Amino acid sequence: MGHTAPLNARRRLLFAGGLLACYGITAAGRAFAAGSAGAMHDHHQHDQMAAGAHDQHQHAEVPAGVKRSEAMYKIPALTMVRQDGAKVAFPQELDSGGPVMLAFIYTSCTTVCPVTSQVFSEVQEQLGKERGKLRMYSISIDTEYDTPARLREYAKKFHAGQQWQHYTGTQEASISVQKAFDVYRGDKMNHFPVTFLRAAPGKSWIRLEGFASPGLLAKEYRDLVKMG
Repeated sequence: MGHTAPLNARRRLLFAGGLLACYGITAAGRAFAAGSAGAMHDHHQHDQMAAGAHDQHQHAEVPAGVKRSEAMYKIPALTMVRQDGAKVAFPQELDSGGPVMLAFIYTSCTTVCPVTSQVFSEVQEQLGKERGKLRMYSISIDTEYDTPARLREYAKKFHAGQQWQHYTGTQEASISVQKAFDVYRGDKMNHFPVTFLRAAPGKSWIRLEGFASPGLLAKEYRDLVKMG
C-alpha cells in the first residue's frame, strides 16, 4: 500500500484506542436508536426469525455489541454531490453494479465517525487487490459544513482509494437518504455507528449496528461475493 511499517503500527494503535474510547458511545447510541426506531425495525426482527437456526449458525461470528439484520431499502430519486464536485443521481450511483459498503459520517465528528472511517480504511487494506470490486460510500449528515473540498481532505486523511467516495449535497437530500436507510435521528449529535453492505442492485442490504471490525466487514463482503 506504500505505507511504512511504523505508520501502520501507529495507525492500528490509534484505531484500537479509538475503538475502546467509543465503546460507551456504542452502547448509548444503540439504546437511543432502539428507542427511536421502535416498530420500524420489527420487519428486520421478523426476517431474522424466519431465517431460523441456519442463519444464526452461519453468522455466529458476529461479536457482542454488533447487531446484524437484513432489509430492503428504497432510495428516493435525489441528487448528491461527490467529493470531486460532480452532481450525481444517487440511486443510479448506488445501482451501477457490484457490491457496495455504505456508512454515514460528518467530518467534524470526533467520536463515532473517525472510528467508522478508520474501519473503512482498514477494510480496503485487508482486501488488497479485491478492493477494486467493492464500491465504498461515506455520506455526510452535516452537508452545510461538509463541502466537497472538506470531504476531499477527509478522504485523504483516511487514505481513501478510488473505490471509496464521499458525498454531500443539500441537507434535505442527506436527510432523505438517512430516512431511507432508517438512520435519521433528528440531530447529528445523535449519530450512531451502522454500516450497510449489499451484493448487487435488487438484493437485500446487510445492516450492522455497532462498531463492526475491519475483519468482520471484509468477511461479510467476501461472503456476499460467494453468494452472488
